[in-house]
Amino acid sequence: MPPKSPRKAAGHAHEELESMGGRNEFQDPEFASLCGKLRISDHVKGRAWKTYEQLERSVLVGVGTGCNERWLMRDSNKTVSLGLCLFIASVDCEEMAFTFTELLKAINMSVSRCFRILKEMDINVDNLSTKVDHAISKLKTKYETMCHLYQKFQRTFNVIFTEMASNRTANDSSTSSILTATWFMFILAKGKVLQMDDDLVISWQLLLCVLEYILKRSPSEVLKEPYKSLVNSLSVNGPTRTSRRGQNRNRRASQVAVTDMRVIEVLCKENECPVDEVKNVYTSSFVSFLDSVGILMTDGIPKGEVMSKQYEELYNKNKDIDARLFLENDETLRADVQDSLDQERTPRKNLNETLIPPQTPVRAVMNTIHQLATVLNSANDEPSDILNTYFTKCTVNPKTNIVNKVEYLGHVFKEKFASAVGQACAEIGYQRYKLGVCLHYRVMEAILKSEEQRLSVQNFSKLLNNEIFHTCLLACAVEVVMATYGRHILQNQSNSITDLSFPWILDVFELKAFDFLKVIESFIKSEPSLSRDVIKHLERCEHQIMECLAWQSDSPLFDLIRQTKDREGSIDHHEGTSILQQPLQHNHTAADLYLSPSRPNSHSSTAPTTPSNINGLHASPHQQKSKSLSLFYKKVYRLAYLRLKSLCSRLLSDHADLEHIIWTLFQHTMQHENELMRDRHLDQIMMCSMYGICKAKNIDLKFKTIVTAYRELSNTNQETFKHVLIRDNQHDSIIVFYNLVFMQRLKSNILQYASNRPPPLSPIPSIPQSPYRYANSPLKVPGGNNIYVSPLKNVYKTSDGMLSPTKITPRSRFLVSIGESFGSPDKFQKINQMVKSSERPLKRSTGDGAVPKPLKKLRFDTDGQDEADGSKHIPGESKFHQKLAEMTSTRTRIQKQKLEESTGITKNEDK
Repeated sequence: MPPKSPRKAAGHAHEELESMGGRNEFQDPEFASLCGKLRISDHVKGRAWKTYEQLERSVLVGVGTGCNERWLMRDSNKTVSLGLCLFIASVDCEEMAFTFTELLKAINMSVSRCFRILKEMDINVDNLSTKVDHAISKLKTKYETMCHLYQKFQRTFNVIFTEMASNRTANDSSTSSILTATWFMFILAKGKVLQMDDDLVISWQLLLCVLEYILKRSPSEVLKEPYKSLVNSLSVNGPTRTSRRGQNRNRRASQVAVTDMRVIEVLCKENECPVDEVKNVYTSSFVSFLDSVGILMTDGIPKGEVMSKQYEELYNKNKDIDARLFLENDETLRADVQDSLDQERTPRKNLNETLIPPQTPVRAVMNTIHQLATVLNSANDEPSDILNTYFTKCTVNPKTNIVNKVEYLGHVFKEKFASAVGQACAEIGYQRYKLGVCLHYRVMEAILKSEEQRLSVQNFSKLLNNEIFHTCLLACAVEVVMATYGRHILQNQSNSITDLSFPWILDVFELKAFDFLKVIESFIKSEPSLSRDVIKHLERCEHQIMECLAWQSDSPLFDLIRQTKDREGSIDHHEGTSILQQPLQHNHTAADLYLSPSRPNSHSSTAPTTPSNINGLHASPHQQKSKSLSLFYKKVYRLAYLRLKSLCSRLLSDHADLEHIIWTLFQHTMQHENELMRDRHLDQIMMCSMYGICKAKNIDLKFKTIVTAYRELSNTNQETFKHVLIRDNQHDSIIVFYNLVFMQRLKSNILQYASNRPPPLSPIPSIPQSPYRYANSPLKVPGGNNIYVSPLKNVYKTSDGMLSPTKITPRSRFLVSIGESFGSPDKFQKINQMVKSSERPLKRSTGDGAVPKPLKKLRFDTDGQDEADGSKHIPGESKFHQKLAEMTSTRTRIQKQKLEESTGITKNEDK
């Protein structure tokens, strides 16, 4: 039996709500009082009251059935519930009459606690629309960004200005007023300049500009060194008020910005921020902000009251969080105690160990930017001499087309960036694009060198004249830059989505996701200096494409599938039985994938990538299978099976045999009913396959249970199960999709698995493994107690600009660098003592008391292969001891070899 859709009940509730529109049925005093405070319209009142009634019914049903619905009674009261229902209804009706801070004040709740309760409402009641989810996500992002900025502001301000004592003097009072004026001026500038709420980098650089403006106008007695001496040395001989009346304000501002950049330079140096970027923000954004609010460069410190009044207009317009309250340490902006308790804790450290403070988000982003700048320090935004040599050796020189395309896309990017971030940030966007161009040419050169070595040719005319290849390569480079400047790559959260997040770059460059996918792996392998966070981000982009972006209606993927079906009758060859059970290894490069067939309506024949067809000729006239399509399906299957395996381990641990059956139905759908994927998500088909097989096998598994477990998987989004295409641009929940679409198309196939003669099972793919190696990924030692083998981590910079691992090493930490001198043998003795003291009996044991099976061998990946030396090990021996034994053996062998060499030299000298 298919599940009942909750949307029918919701439809009746909506009709009942409409019929009540003009009646005054809401006599509840708390509700009436709250509506009065927040200026709620009658339409929103009705919607909110119905939401509240649904919430109450859900809690009563949950308590009556023994379900865990006590979250509402524990974390909220009636006023809180009514207030949150008013917020939900206001967002759904697009009639927001109050600010978010006004709501928090009215229900006496902190912002972090509010977010937590709304999340629990969504999980337990499932009554939040995607519109509400988006509004909450946007508010949460702005709140977190402002928290980071205020913390950074406090620390920086205290470094520049004298501290405010409890018994305030005149100087302390001056410092207090400067603090207020600076923060109010910054939040006003941020609101005026930026349309985005979460651009941490530009916001921080804008804060430095505000600090520079205030610092130069502050009395020297409230400044600390080196700022005190610096401000005293600045020239104060500016034009008089009378003489400057006839001057052009913008010209005067530009002159001051050029001549008085010494303070900016010191601020950037002290805060390790790129000075050129901050100067760009100052001249392109901050000066125009001053002009827009009527502040002259020759004015003094603006009054906090004036800044506050202008900010209030902006705050009331945006209906969000009042950032002025940070200065008051207001209760609504404080972190929730429960959030602190729920944070993941690391194992207790040795009390005598020197603790390393964690990086702040601002510092982390600045470090990733510095890494990218170091990589691109020698790169150029023009083709190098080596690239020009490749261009000249082509049958048709592609240089003019490439350079023109880069220039044209630069103007497009600048315009789109300004539209998304703010018109005053156009030059900032173009500066980031230029970094992407440098990376683009650098990676292009690396790819061509690799292809030359692989194919022993230098004429890449066909590849270099492929416009899609160049546009995708440039888009990937720019995406790396955008991700580096974006805070979301440092967060392991899928909901940290911004206006500039992928796939924004595809829309800017008018690219198809399926085409972009072809370049990602080659890009990563051609640029070994990419950080782990950037590689993970690109891998996540790859997953997004395989999950849904490549399955959009206008994707070339469907034409390629149709061509394959017309030519071969099916697409079973995408992932044959033998191929499915092989590791995901291939030698395909970007050149193979872009020159592989097949664009629709292409009349040219295709052949394997060889020296003859890489430069525009064809080696053979026969048709071949598309490498890009074959590789795409391999990756899709492995990604899907990894998700399915995770869900089955959570939900069907008592029915292990069902995993194989569910996989068979899923693969059948992808091969023979792939039209179901059009404008839909891979996980929607996976969850429907799981539910359908469980119903056929009479396993009691509700769709809500599947969805709840799905939420816990990494990189998932609520829209996947809340907003599913039904037909003709109509969307509904995944339950409705299963009933009206999936079940109708696959009913006969699903019922076969309930018969006595079920269809044969499809092969299970090999366990997915990322083709990318992460330089900083630690490998945990099996059986050890929090013991990892890991490369040295790069956190802090040295004077030469490179990153140094030794800067973060506490005295009590034991580090062994393989391949270098081991130093004192005491290190090994201490490590052995630590391992022995932490060893515990293995959990795996047999009933007859036999020796437990040894844990799997620690793997050290080298180009996707496992390194094994064939040496024998004692079954119960610690793997860490085994590795140390191997290292000691290597050291002994090297010493013995050196000794023999030195002995031989001595003998020769004696002769």
